[in-house]
Amino acid sequence: MAKKEEKNTKKEETKKSGKDFVHEIVIKVEGDEWKKAIDETFKKKQKNLSIDGFRKGKVPRSVYEKKFGKESLFLDAADSLVQMAYMKALTESKLVPAVQPSVDLKSIDEKGVEFKFTIITKPEVKVKKYSGLKVEEEKVEVTKEEIDHEISHILEHYAEMATKDGKVENGDIAIIDFEGFKDGEAFDGGKGENYSLEIGSNTFIPGFEEGVIGMKAEDEKDIELTFPEDYAAKELAGQKVTFKVKVNEVKTKVERTLDEDFFEDLGMKDVTNEKELRDSIKKSLEDRKKYEAENVYLEKLLEEVSKNVEVDIPEEMVSEEVEGLKHRMEHEMSHQGLTLDMYYQFTGTTEEDLNAQLEKEAYKNVLYRLMLEEIRTLEKIEATDKEMNDEADKLAERYQAPKEEILAQMGGLEALRYDVEMNKTIDKLKELNKA
Repeated sequence: MAKKEEKNTKKEETKKSGKDFVHEIVIKVEGDEWKKAIDETFKKKQKNLSIDGFRKGKVPRSVYEKKFGKESLFLDAADSLVQMAYMKALTESKLVPAVQPSVDLKSIDEKGVEFKFTIITKPEVKVKKYSGLKVEEEKVEVTKEEIDHEISHILEHYAEMATKDGKVENGDIAIIDFEGFKDGEAFDGGKGENYSLEIGSNTFIPGFEEGVIGMKAEDEKDIELTFPEDYAAKELAGQKVTFKVKVNEVKTKVERTLDEDFFEDLGMKDVTNEKELRDSIKKSLEDRKKYEAENVYLEKLLEEVSKNVEVDIPEEMVSEEVEGLKHRMEHEMSHQGLTLDMYYQFTGTTEEDLNAQLEKEAYKNVLYRLMLEEIRTLEKIEATDKEMNDEADKLAERYQAPKEEILAQMGGLEALRYDVEMNKTIDKLKELNKA
């Protein structure tokens, strides 16, 4: 009768550290499974292996081991088993990791390999009080002055430029030719033709725009100036120069009035007169203020709840959140053609400085997330299929893409469960604290 084959993979030990959320699990892989991993590792190496006297990919195992040693296969074989060992650790321990685990190679030899996984689970969270909290909501009000201010911006945006016969004044646009000279010779970058210069924009060095004020179309003038001491081009910094300037044309803004032509140009749906414009602006301002006020209220409410929470947050959860914040920051900067390395250079800081700067925000994010998850459990909040489908419809509308495509990218409807439940929890929290 054949001897019963020993189990090749086994859990060697499981233990907790001093903190309930830190778990150390050792998984040992040995026997046939370890032998198979080593064999597979050799086959992969053999494909690209060249040794004198043998064709590429045909080097015998015995020759390889004599030249490089058996041990040279062990680490790659261990790498191929890490994921399997980790899944086994989770299955046997029934743990749900809160962050990516760390793994250490405890031992490795011809007989087998031992991995030690340090798994961080969610800490115990006690929310002592989360209803009946005295948090006031900001009252939203839109004033006549705010509406007038918005209308003035719109009128300025739709203002038209008209040619002016008179002198250049502040706010006008002068179409100019210019050329700069230093010690009688033209310098690089100091010349322009038909340049539209808005007077008051401070586009040129101090004194240039002031020198153009009072000129008229076809006027020519020499403007003598001194470049600032901190000017970027070192050869011009602090130097006296002369600009020869000719005004080709002067344009001025013609303010619009709230007449029929203006509303036609405006092209806003259901806005054909001043009253309708004011009503539209008022609603837009109210909506924006309500949104902002709601965010401020929620932040204050979460801060107040957090004062009644007991939790020991693992450093690993905060560190992972810091990395997430950095990733989002880097993504936003990429739209402006910037990188984190450029940010460090511009600000004179380091990655360590940024980590320290983001740590407080990261801690708060993790705290609020754990807090809301516990309230979700206490209130027995669950997402229904209809609610998840409704959320998918909103995302499809927001991103102007088919719902099926959105869900496919996210990994299915179930991927929306967490967000829906968190939103429901926030709504419940507000409801429990309304006066």
